[in-house]
Amino acid sequence: MDNPIQEILEKQLLTVAKAMEDKLDEEIASLEKPDEDDLEVLRERRLQQMKRMAEKKKRWMSHGHGEYTEIPSEKDFFAAVKASERVVCHFYRENWPCKVMDKHLGILAKQHIETRFVKIQAEKSPFLAERLKIVVLPTLALIKNTKVDDYVVGFNELGGKDDFSTEDLEERLARAQVIRYEGESSHKPKATTQTRRSVRQSARSDSDSE
Repeated sequence: MDNPIQEILEKQLLTVAKAMEDKLDEEIASLEKPDEDDLEVLRERRLQQMKRMAEKKKRWMSHGHGEYTEIPSEKDFFAAVKASERVVCHFYRENWPCKVMDKHLGILAKQHIETRFVKIQAEKSPFLAERLKIVVLPTLALIKNTKVDDYVVGFNELGGKDDFSTEDLEERLARAQVIRYEGESSHKPKATTQTRRSVRQSARSDSDSE
């Protein structure tokens, strides 16, 4: 049986290649009289871009991107955050709202392999829950470059009910720029009033901000 993650990777690489071809066509069209040297430079540029993208995606996959996985311990949380530039971490407990969130995150993890999607049981992670002030479950910690940049707390920003769509959550994550999204409703995030917290910050410095 084919590996579904590999199929997703190959599909995304084809999408990237098509976008690069379109861009190349635009650059060629912009040249009044393209000669062989111009075309060769553009082709080489496209080839190098494709190689870099393939290497990046391979690295993402090696770090667990493309799947929605559970982090067994707080120690593993820090390792995951350090290894990936963008991480969506679901703090959960065994209840219906968290299972709803699981369903949508499982879908998005396959669609956005540029971001690591994980979950960790809040009750078994007291240090993290206190450090990141996790109170309402489910809560998504949106992490960029080892810092918790934003939160999605409960379903309040997703319509207030459990029947929100995967696209609703996708747009919210895109506004936080924790995923790359080219949808029509994607736009720059509003300034957040929430203080950014480094997951490596000391407990003492955290208490100073309270």
